[in-house]
Amino acid sequence: MPQTILRGIKVLLDEASAQIETLKVAEAKAAVERGEALFIDLRDPREIVREGRIPGAFSCTRGMLEFWIDPASPYAKPIFQQDKKFIFHCAGGWRSALAAKTAQDMGLKPVAHLDGGFKAWRDAGEAVEQAGPARPHS
Repeated sequence: MPQTILRGIKVLLDEASAQIETLKVAEAKAAVERGEALFIDLRDPREIVREGRIPGAFSCTRGMLEFWIDPASPYAKPIFQQDKKFIFHCAGGWRSALAAKTAQDMGLKPVAHLDGGFKAWRDAGEAVEQAGPARPHS
């Protein structure tokens, strides 16, 4: 007998979306261009190599997010200590919605996510840079 999921992905996404800021491509791009925000790319390194990336985006796989945000973690990354808005994005906006909610729950602020993710960015005709072979951040 299959296990019953009590709170499926639709519920989790709806809850996250109700509690986080969602930015359209033009809004997110403008915030980054003004120096107020940073793009955080949550996609797997293979996705980035295959599809390209938003120029200047910091790569943080979804699986390491909590560890890289927490300054008490041995894996903490200084980028998350900056006084900027962190705009999370993934391929289509689902992982980034959940990640933005998690980051916000951890106390990282301000945070937002890119509506429609990398696909929306690319479909809007925005710049995409090709990435070389995946290398982990130090």
